[in-house]
Amino acid sequence: MRMTKLAAVLSTLALFSSQTALADITVGVSLSSTGPGASLGIPEKNVFAMLPTKIAGENVKYIVLDDATDPSAASKNARKLVSEDKVDVLVGSATTPASVAIAEVAFESKTPQVAISPVNVAPEKSAWVFRTPQNNTLMAGALVEHMKASGVKSLGFIGFSDVYGEDWLNAITPLLASAGIKLGAVERYARNDTSVSGQVLKLVSSRPDAILVVGSGSPAALPQTGLVERGFKGQIYQTHAAVNQAFLSVAGKAAEGVIMPVGPVVVAKQIADSHPSKKLGIDFVHKYEEKYGAGSFVSFAGHAYDAYLLIEAAVPVALKKAKAGTPEFRKALRDALESNKEVVATHGVYNMTPTDHFGLDQRGRVLIRVEGGAYKLLAK
Repeated sequence: MRMTKLAAVLSTLALFSSQTALADITVGVSLSSTGPGASLGIPEKNVFAMLPTKIAGENVKYIVLDDATDPSAASKNARKLVSEDKVDVLVGSATTPASVAIAEVAFESKTPQVAISPVNVAPEKSAWVFRTPQNNTLMAGALVEHMKASGVKSLGFIGFSDVYGEDWLNAITPLLASAGIKLGAVERYARNDTSVSGQVLKLVSSRPDAILVVGSGSPAALPQTGLVERGFKGQIYQTHAAVNQAFLSVAGKAAEGVIMPVGPVVVAKQIADSHPSKKLGIDFVHKYEEKYGAGSFVSFAGHAYDAYLLIEAAVPVALKKAKAGTPEFRKALRDALESNKEVVATHGVYNMTPTDHFGLDQRGRVLIRVEGGAYKLLAK
């Protein structure tokens, strides 16, 4: 009889333990902590060491893996996270090719993904993918507006020979046509290239009024320095993926005068007091630099934190429909992410819809110029 009672007690305890575990929320993260994308992935990884361990009263566990800027490694990480760790949501990666690989797993496993690179995927797969960075079309629009106002008539292009470079080219081409700006020479380079002298020579020889470099982190400095060394005197533009200390450090004086579109958090102290992201942005930068050192903050950390804010806003809604750790919760979390409205974050205010899983509007972009080795808000 005692053994029967003991077995019943143990069974009850096991059931209680299982139900408790079931309530825990598990966030699976794959980032480029090493490889060419490390200058993006390291600050993003830092953020996950700062995050709260409870959302809506439930425990949250973050499992953070390194994909080494390799799409195949990102895919392997994502498969492990969904099959072995049974994560409720995927976050990552730092680079677009790796994020595309994770998106495939998100779609197959019906696990929501919050990408922290501006990835574009097929519509049916996009249903499970949400993004914290600004849509490339939104950022390209800001650059084209500046080009037109500055009298630019022709633009040269050099970008990564991958989906990030291709997406930017696709985004900016129709905008240039509408603005009456001719797209001239188009050149490509790989993230791990050590020289772009041939591409730079072709661009400079074509004599465009301005040149757009589409790269990220320190690899974005390679064309920048090459163009300056070749004596290009026109305006050089870069994208928001190049906005970090690694780019400034590698490019040095060659970065002076470059114009970039960025999220408001990069210049949080310089934007208008009325901007909804100002206070949150200043507070987050302060906390980040308090932990990792003065001047350590970069915009990519903001993308990671915004991923948390989107998840934080969606979890209470999803918990009303299902318990964490179940397929029903993953579906409910996906639906809640899609219905997020007016989520104030460091890079702007998110309003997701079934047809827009970026969710940012013009409050999510400003233009900056590099002056004296620092980012300065560009007055309109």
